[in-house]
Amino acid sequence: MSELEKLLLAVHSAVTFKPDLMTNDKLEAATKGHGSLVIAVLSTANVIAEFMIEDSKYALIDASAPEIPLDIMIERAVRTAKEAGASPENAALIAASLAYFAGVGARAGVPMANRKLGALARMHAGAARTGGIGLVTNKFTNRIPAFAAYQRVFEKLRAKKLLPFDGAKLPPFVAGGAIYGHSRLGEDIAIPTLAKEIAKEAALGVKEAMEGAGITAYPLWPALIGTTVAMEIVHPDCFLGPEYGPFGSKDSAYTAGLGAIEALGLPKAVHIRGTHEELDFARVLGDFGLILKDIGAPSVLGSMALNEIFAGLEEAPIIGAGFSGGPVNPPLGHLCGDAVPAIRLLMKYKGDMWKAAEDIKKYKLQSFIDPEMAICSLNTIARKAEEVRRGPVTKTLLLASVDVRDRAIYRRALKVYEMLKAGKSLEEVARELDLERKEYVEKRGSMILSAFTGKKIEIKFTELRGGGRRPDKFSQKYWGFDSYISYDVVIDGQRIHVENLSAKAVPEFVLEDKVPEGIPKDLYGLALFAGAVVAQELQYIGHTIINITVPAAVGALALDLDPKTAAKQAAKGAWLTRAIPGAKERAVEVAAIAKMLYKMLNTEKHDILPPVK
Repeated sequence: MSELEKLLLAVHSAVTFKPDLMTNDKLEAATKGHGSLVIAVLSTANVIAEFMIEDSKYALIDASAPEIPLDIMIERAVRTAKEAGASPENAALIAASLAYFAGVGARAGVPMANRKLGALARMHAGAARTGGIGLVTNKFTNRIPAFAAYQRVFEKLRAKKLLPFDGAKLPPFVAGGAIYGHSRLGEDIAIPTLAKEIAKEAALGVKEAMEGAGITAYPLWPALIGTTVAMEIVHPDCFLGPEYGPFGSKDSAYTAGLGAIEALGLPKAVHIRGTHEELDFARVLGDFGLILKDIGAPSVLGSMALNEIFAGLEEAPIIGAGFSGGPVNPPLGHLCGDAVPAIRLLMKYKGDMWKAAEDIKKYKLQSFIDPEMAICSLNTIARKAEEVRRGPVTKTLLLASVDVRDRAIYRRALKVYEMLKAGKSLEEVARELDLERKEYVEKRGSMILSAFTGKKIEIKFTELRGGGRRPDKFSQKYWGFDSYISYDVVIDGQRIHVENLSAKAVPEFVLEDKVPEGIPKDLYGLALFAGAVVAQELQYIGHTIINITVPAAVGALALDLDPKTAAKQAAKGAWLTRAIPGAKERAVEVAAIAKMLYKMLNTEKHDILPPVK
């Protein structure tokens, strides 16, 4: 083995020694749900996949028995989510949501038992029932409880504006029985109309409250809360009249989903990543109304987890689902959008993890601004999840990512070695890796934005540093907390310069309607959007810090530096990767491990093994 081969082997082994050394994100804390439920989602997905691959009986929706096979799967799923740090309410939400996307019906029993998936999960988790009023949106900087939905709906109900007739006119003994509930007035008129109108009003109530709280009203959570409120008020098991289709094909939950879609302009069909299976979105939203009305009161973390579970849909950017579907790769605490695609692909391929992994890798390579880094981060979180609960989902994610991760480390290590041998300083080499990534993100980000908007967009950053509005040393050193972001963007031939995006351009646009002279307002808004997307891809790099740890390890060996010196120089050079604190400390550990391994690789056999007598 040559000296270079020994160096590369030692560097690679040190960088990948444990998943925590690949990232600045607080990965160990995530194993107990502190600030994130990503580990709980992936661990629970392992359980759901094991059951669904084995036997489809767990998707059973109609059985007259005190217990059904689904009870076994849900009990184990919620227990696993709890073991991974989820509270009972959040464990119930995670288990029910993943089971639903695996093919389990939102109604899990017959009328007398009246089982529903949400209640089933909540009871197995030991959570208290609170109803939809306990729901809260995902955290979009701020978050909105469901009160806004109820307020708007009950104002309309009290004013008697949601139905074409007044309930006061009903003769006695009509409402509450078959004459109303299973007849023209109920099934054909009142119930579908009410479900649709309540979902509309509730969704709009949440949307308006989000806007009033100064956040973008991404439509998924208004839709989910809207259908939940509808299902709390309207008879949830009503089958609709013949104009809606064959008997049993459409129900009140479905019309609630239609109402949310109409109110918020959502797509009628959505598709699962990887399998491209098409889902009727009204059906999905209505079914989640049934689930969420019974699930308990998930925390904001639970809502964030559900948001990322919905990122497993191809339309995630359109419906306002989680970050983890791309194109920007999020911090590791959000990275569970591959759970549903992995489950569905494993079901499609009857448990063949190699085939499922190949499909996941394909869509990851296509969907992200920097797919190499996105796949590295996927590998990191899957490895960490395996420390809590191993299974087919996490193994599939590892198979989908390990080759890309290893290539990313290898090519960086070789490049650093060659540049150091050519006389470059370690700081210069680390800076070069960050500049290379910056240029790649600019080019690919421009390409993805052009495809998404239908306009020709080219973006080039002119300044990326800390201290957008604060003069303190911390903000200057770690640019992710107070970013000074300036760039030139060309949109269909129109050149626009944006100076200090976060601290100046965006506040002036929102508060003062300030737009550069000669630039249309909508075009300038698009320019701000483009910069925000691509800049955040660079800001979130704390999820994968190999532009610091690899140079530190190579420098420690090739230049014979002590680990602290190598780490300090690498961190100083890779100023973009040093967006948040922590990389230098991890680089010290990586460099120390690399030196230990390299020393052992250069030690003769007889110097380490006891002699044979």
